[in-house]
Amino acid sequence: MQLYRQAFQTRATFQIFFICLSDCRLPHTDAFLRRVAGIVDKKTTTGHITALVTIMIWGTTFISTKILLADFTPIEILFFRFLLGLLVLIIIYPKRLKIKDKKQELTFAAAGLCGICLYYLLENIALTYTMASNVGIIISVAPFFTAVLSHVFLKTEEKLKVQFFVGFVVAMIGICLISFNGKELELNPIGDILAVAAALVWAVYSLLTRKISSYGLNTIGTTRKIFTYGILFMLPFLFVFDFNLDVQKVIKPEYALNLIYLGLGASALCFVTWNYAVGVLGTVKTSVYIYIVPVITATSSVIVLKEKITWIAAIGIGLTLIGLFLSESKLKLRKRGK
Repeated sequence: MQLYRQAFQTRATFQIFFICLSDCRLPHTDAFLRRVAGIVDKKTTTGHITALVTIMIWGTTFISTKILLADFTPIEILFFRFLLGLLVLIIIYPKRLKIKDKKQELTFAAAGLCGICLYYLLENIALTYTMASNVGIIISVAPFFTAVLSHVFLKTEEKLKVQFFVGFVVAMIGICLISFNGKELELNPIGDILAVAAALVWAVYSLLTRKISSYGLNTIGTTRKIFTYGILFMLPFLFVFDFNLDVQKVIKPEYALNLIYLGLGASALCFVTWNYAVGVLGTVKTSVYIYIVPVITATSSVIVLKEKITWIAAIGIGLTLIGLFLSESKLKLRKRGK
């Protein structure tokens, strides 16, 4: 019966319902449960695939960002990519979402503020105060914050096992090896604190998207609404930071192609797939995929930029993947009492 309840909490409800009709019998037989299990497993597999694809794209965005930083400021890149992403989502899904009440509207606004505006601003500002390796490692702690906040605030979420924490430690050791790769550790309180704040903000965003996924609304539509609020919250910061709207610069082929990649791929597509994965897998199982962002970044550096990979980085990649496997393999769903 636990499997029965779990299945009907997914968006496969109607599919299961029609199985009942085709069988012409009550949904309590072994055959029915096996068919339901197949639907649930297929949906879970799809969730893992979408999370992995999302992280693979996000892990390569540094190449486009590096090219754009030659003539664009971080706030300009941030604004243009999400504005382009929003326009694409409006074209794909122009329908208006049916929001029940102000509480749901506030949840969307909070998600836009956290996941689109504050997270990227805090990360970019942190990079101006401390080393990129420091920021990369601290941001990778986001799955841990997500797990703790999910356990405290969400009524139905993943039960945290010892394996999750072991996986976290192993993955963080691997990420440290990849990020520093023989370089000296340099601490900067302001930059490091801002990076921690960014990781916490992303954890809050993960919880908010989990809540939004329970509304039963179209994922593209919900992502579009989150983008809208994110850009609105971003507007005041355009006057604070060095923002300049230079059309001639934007339409240069090299820059235009990279902005399109960030806007269509890393923003419009990836936020839709990430939000979908959170709705299917939960916040914790989805967030641990963040561990492999440094792995994708290091690998793409070798392939695209022809950078050499050291044995230290290779060991780090191996440890990170092991940590991801440990964190994912032993998490079990449970229903927490109200």
